Amino acid sequence: MSDLPISDYALLSDCRTAALVSSGGSVDWLCLPSFDDRSVLGRLLDPQAGHWSIRPVGDAATTRRYLDRTMALRTEFRTPTGTLVLTDALALGLDRRGHDLGKDAPHLLLRVAECTEGTVEVAVEFAPRPEYGRIRPLLIPVDGGLRCHGGPDTLGLSSPVPFEITDGARSRLLLRGGQRAAFALQHAHAGGEPQLWSQDGIAARLDDTVTAWRSWSDLHQAYQGPWRDLVHHSGRVLQALTFQPTGAIVAAPTTSLPEAVGGVRNWDYRFTWVRDASFTLDALWVAACPDEAQSFFAWMAQAAANAPGHGHDLQIMFGIRGERELTERELDHLSGWRGSRPVRVGNAAWQQRQLDVYGELLGAAHRLRDQLGGLDRPTKQFLAGLADAAADRWAEPDQGIWEVRSGPQHFVYSKLMCWVALDRAIDLAPDLEATDRIPAWATARAEIRAAIEEQGWNERVGAYTQAFGSDQLDASVLVMPVVGFTPAGSPRMRATIDAVRERLTSPAGLVFRYLTTDDGLPGDEGTFLLCTFWLAQALALAGDTEAARGYFERAAGAVNDVGLLAEEIDPDTGEVLGNFPQAFSHIGLINAAWLIAEAEAGRAGRPQW
Repeated sequence: MSDLPISDYALLSDCRTAALVSSGGSVDWLCLPSFDDRSVLGRLLDPQAGHWSIRPVGDAATTRRYLDRTMALRTEFRTPTGTLVLTDALALGLDRRGHDLGKDAPHLLLRVAECTEGTVEVAVEFAPRPEYGRIRPLLIPVDGGLRCHGGPDTLGLSSPVPFEITDGARSRLLLRGGQRAAFALQHAHAGGEPQLWSQDGIAARLDDTVTAWRSWSDLHQAYQGPWRDLVHHSGRVLQALTFQPTGAIVAAPTTSLPEAVGGVRNWDYRFTWVRDASFTLDALWVAACPDEAQSFFAWMAQAAANAPGHGHDLQIMFGIRGERELTERELDHLSGWRGSRPVRVGNAAWQQRQLDVYGELLGAAHRLRDQLGGLDRPTKQFLAGLADAAADRWAEPDQGIWEVRSGPQHFVYSKLMCWVALDRAIDLAPDLEATDRIPAWATARAEIRAAIEEQGWNERVGAYTQAFGSDQLDASVLVMPVVGFTPAGSPRMRATIDAVRERLTSPAGLVFRYLTTDDGLPGDEGTFLLCTFWLAQALALAGDTEAARGYFERAAGAVNDVGLLAEEIDPDTGEVLGNFPQAFSHIGLINAAWLIAEAEAGRAGRPQW
């Protein structure tokens, strides 16, 4: 089925790619070998686009959780005759620990089914469909499993039992208490041969992967404040969304999960947005030791070479290896999750102008300055160039943080983040060997502040609004006190917070980005979890920690049974929407938890970035 709730899925990751596994034991999304490759299992987006399920025959009551301090999934099926425990993981590199998590990942999906009591008959179905479901591959039985040929790559399925091959491969086996059956799906590039694994070999790689995740968690995760378990788990999710070879961070591991059921707001999120990645690094400052920051900034400086210099804007997003051209196209052969079409791959937003990215990137560099150590000259020049671009271009219109597909506007959030870029660059100037630029940066910073106060505040609305001269509220202005632009308790900011609570919040207490009017697309969308966490942060900074906790709890309450957050919540049904899991939402959770803790301890006077 391609219509299971989005919240029914759990995430697996090897810091190269991701799989989504349903509570029924079906892998319904897997791209190999990387996040942005074509899916080989894609039932998430069409019933015929491929899956791999392992589950008991007949009815079973299901519970699941991640093994402690890991991204290895344990699903327990209780049947009338016995209990089956299924443990799933994407294998990490052998003996890789701590900072090396994700290096040498073997492109190997591990699945171990164990009967812990009684007897359980287990059904296994393997129906790969490479190239986003376009190919029905040839399945060839071999000693120890199957070979899968079709398209540019080869898959090998290791199995302790033979399969009946029809339109896919099927098998049944009976497990008694203490018995287990281990399976593994290995990817090989064209011309290579995927390895077939022994039962003991699969079990050993699973144990090694569990140990690797725990070594990363033990080394990195030191946060001890409220909601500690949620914060630590969100840190692991953000690490799971990181492409280890470059340090790039995907916004989500999926494409085209809709913002409204049956709607057209369906986007491919398997890329690195400068904004999202910068926010992620900022969140990892709270949730984990941010040792990955150095590699990310070096990669970004390389990927963005030629921008913003030579008259170019900084591109807002890149492929996970640094690709710039991310042409968007539609896959007409896929029906989409619950009929939500079109299904898109690529993302046309790569061509948009979004001036806020200068502020987010320099904000993250400022927050992480102690971890970055001695910057090399290209990175220094890159960061100083961002500030120059913010000073030169802040007064120009853009598409804004929400990537509207209507005409450009003078978005308040974009102006605000140009202010952040200059504010942080002034403080970083000695590190960037750019002290001679401080006067020009300070002048531009003052001009931005004056413009926001004169044109971004709307007396009629009684709030800072979405754009200069606009009557529309926008939750993005809630970050004004978070970045240190204005105190949360100032009259204008307090009025804005109250306006968002009264006019931009659903009856369930979750916040919309804005009320959709003419943003270039038909239809509506759900409430946005990141915006709800922003409201919690603003309230905490305003001294209302009780209300902040309330909004935090409502947003954090949207986690599924394994602690994953989507992008949006349907205001009518409460169902989660959007690509899943969503980095933005886990970023919001981490930063809001930290700031509420700081406010309750009387330490929330300084900006986060």
